[in-house]
Amino acid sequence: MTGQHPVEIDTTRPHPARMYDWYLGGKDNYPVDEAMGRQMLELDPRVPVMARVNRAFMQRATRWLAGQGVRQFLDIGTGIPTEPNLHQVAQRTVPDARVVYCDNDPIVLAHAAALLRGTDEGATEYLQADVRDPDAILEGARKVLDFSEPVALSLIALLHFVPDEEGAHALVGRLVDALPPGSHLVITHATADFTPEESAAATEKLRAAGVTLALRSRPDFTRFFDGLELVAPGVQVPHEWHPELGDPIPGQTDGIIPGYAAVARKP
Repeated sequence: MTGQHPVEIDTTRPHPARMYDWYLGGKDNYPVDEAMGRQMLELDPRVPVMARVNRAFMQRATRWLAGQGVRQFLDIGTGIPTEPNLHQVAQRTVPDARVVYCDNDPIVLAHAAALLRGTDEGATEYLQADVRDPDAILEGARKVLDFSEPVALSLIALLHFVPDEEGAHALVGRLVDALPPGSHLVITHATADFTPEESAAATEKLRAAGVTLALRSRPDFTRFFDGLELVAPGVQVPHEWHPELGDPIPGQTDGIIPGYAAVARKP
């Protein structure tokens, strides 16, 4: 595994990856994550549905990309493994697909073996790094991926934890600039556009616990794709992006999913 170095898991503050795991019914989280997760549920009991909808979008987008012949994937903000993972979806269509996972939470590193069980024909690798250090990510990814061929860059439910002060749009631009023509950018992102009061309360609760939440409007979300060609149907709430490519998530249409999703191609 590239980029591996000893780190300690901070169990005194909630971590988005572990909260996400709790929402999905996983066991790789701590009381502090569950406590904050329950506070989020008090604001909006559909948060677990939102988490599952994000995962389902990732699977559909990966299935679509593999069907287009994309054979290389860079997934930043991987999170704690859940079945099926991106490499499993990709390699079912493209057995020789090469996948690099990247996350900054050491608990994901502890589960990296699950991420690395792929096909014999393909390759899977795990890189411990932070999206705020794109050069380190690109350096590690180049050891596995051929950057002369198209790469699908996935940023699923990640960028709303990167505030404007840390240059979220510039970070994405740096990553996309390194990709060759024919590559794709895949993003989901939470928004306050549909639920402003609940979103403001959630942002404040997370801030008090040391977690920054940068909810972005549709125009600010769409800016991540500047210079790229949006794949039809363009920017959508996640479950409305090519729903025919997967099974619906129970509860996904019972209320508003306060987020956006899109896939775009680099010309």
